[in-house]
Amino acid sequence: MTEEFLQYIWKHALYDPSSLLADNKEEVEVLRPGEQNFNAGPDFLNARLRIGNTTWAGNVEIHISSSDWFKHNHHYNKAYNNVILQAVYQNDRTVKLQNGGHVPTIELKFDNRLYGNYRDLVDSNSRIPCQDRLKLIDPFIIGDIINRMTIERLEEKSDDIARTLKNTGNDWAETFYIHLAKNFGFKINAVPFEMLARSLPFRYIARHKDNLLQIEALLFGQAGFLDNRSDDEYYHLLVREYRLLRSKFDLKPLEKHLWKFLRLRPCNFPTIRLAQFARLLSGTSSLFAVIIETGELKQLKKHFHLTASEYWDSHYNFNRESDSLMKKSLGMLSFNNIVINTIVPVLFLYGDRNIKNELKERALNFLTEVPSEDNHIIRNWKRTGIAPKNAFESQGLLQLRNKYCRIRKCLNCRIGNKIITIPNKE
Repeated sequence: MTEEFLQYIWKHALYDPSSLLADNKEEVEVLRPGEQNFNAGPDFLNARLRIGNTTWAGNVEIHISSSDWFKHNHHYNKAYNNVILQAVYQNDRTVKLQNGGHVPTIELKFDNRLYGNYRDLVDSNSRIPCQDRLKLIDPFIIGDIINRMTIERLEEKSDDIARTLKNTGNDWAETFYIHLAKNFGFKINAVPFEMLARSLPFRYIARHKDNLLQIEALLFGQAGFLDNRSDDEYYHLLVREYRLLRSKFDLKPLEKHLWKFLRLRPCNFPTIRLAQFARLLSGTSSLFAVIIETGELKQLKKHFHLTASEYWDSHYNFNRESDSLMKKSLGMLSFNNIVINTIVPVLFLYGDRNIKNELKERALNFLTEVPSEDNHIIRNWKRTGIAPKNAFESQGLLQLRNKYCRIRKCLNCRIGNKIITIPNKE
């Protein structure tokens, strides 16, 4: 038995109401179970109960055994003096408050099949613990849960962006630039890309928006890639420009060792991503304004349909020519990734902060226009028969797997709740 499961039983009134008899022999009627407390203090706050002939308002504590009250030192804690009831699996000891008052205690009686269903889920070796029983759940419920998970995931991403926005003094252009840079790192190099953006304010980039070479010099120099001697003419041009710009803006470059090349395909090398990022930043002083003002995703794609400068046609790194020529264009998968992880959450947050629901709606519509992601988590969902039609649905499934299935938070999941309360396993 777990305390978490007993809290679930109490919260959803899955106990036998006719068995609620306190240790003082008084009958207990639950008028309101209270709000679950996820912070310090009693488990449920502001409950309303009828104990005997008296109606009580206060808090409820849940334990496996009533003696846990003493193990947790509640009898020394004044914060528990307003507990009006303790609900337990096993009542093995009379409980007293810190002020000496008696705490009525009840044993929760429920169908043991509920706990069996719960254990089947949390003890499952499957990546998706309920995968064998999903067919028992109404597809409408599953669809509704996926929608809610997508919004939850989007709100988490927006919260991260909101923290950056606060740190930049509510500078939306700077905030978007930082998160866009982080996105260009595509997980492996997300951290150094973000560090680079924070060390190189966007206003410096904007001053040189009409000079691609200078933007490249700023990015490659700040990234720490311009610290070697070379006979490469392009490299020399970047070094010369960066020296001037570094002095002008009093810049301190990052350490080159922060960047990761190992196990990356050459087209995903940070040098290529930096060159593409430079191209994206050139020619505009406010990429953020473009995002806000562009109403259609197909129009937005045009701004991201870009190619790194000519030098990179024959290089993946400095001072080393590749065997063949190839334009280093930003691919559609990369663009989709940027839409999902940067453009949509920034647009959603901006719409929320400025009470522009049409921007929030546009952000959600963008997700429905982007194809579903294809990774091992989504492939696992497809094996269960749940195949997302677009990124809106795949984002929800990623959230469900990472925040609930992976850590077995089945009691907090509506699908898990439904399965737990299915009376028969057949």
